[in-house]
Amino acid sequence: MSDTPHVVGVVGSLRDGSYTRLGVDRALDGVRRAGGTAELLDLREYDLPTYDADRDEAGDANAFKTRVREAEAVVLGTPMYHGSYSSTLKTALDYCGFEEFEDKTVGLLAVAGGGFPVTALEHLRSVCRALNAWVIPHQVAVPRAHAQFEDGDLLDEDLDGRALTLGRRAVQYADIEPDPDSFEGDQNVGAR
Repeated sequence: MSDTPHVVGVVGSLRDGSYTRLGVDRALDGVRRAGGTAELLDLREYDLPTYDADRDEAGDANAFKTRVREAEAVVLGTPMYHGSYSSTLKTALDYCGFEEFEDKTVGLLAVAGGGFPVTALEHLRSVCRALNAWVIPHQVAVPRAHAQFEDGDLLDEDLDGRALTLGRRAVQYADIEPDPDSFEGDQNVGAR
């Protein structure tokens, strides 16, 4: 790993005024403050059709996978839909496998229109463990997102601090010693 860890933030929302994008941007500010380099991967800019295992090279899949693979750490951001993470992020992750995520540090951020998006975070944590990623214990849950942002800024100082901390932790733990492979990873033949 380099002295300056590179962290990519993946935005699992296609909305123009995405609160998820704002949250991931703030986490990437934390990356920069901690001495890392940061890059936003906006899934609106990638042609990623619904994943088909018979065509894993579809659209911009290779370009997206390369950006993730080259990073030392990843911050995944998602809106909560029906108690889980977005289909947009699911499709992007379906194109990835162990090459992109094994032994990689991953931070999680989720936003919700209502209460806390905890289940979306839990589901993402399970997916990342199935890819043998090391998921940062600290995570960011933004409830009632429409009331949390003004002019692109997080209003709540605690939430803002959590987002910045997530970015700092991504830099701090970018080179953490990998855990042994997870049981879930051993069973995840589709990602190999």
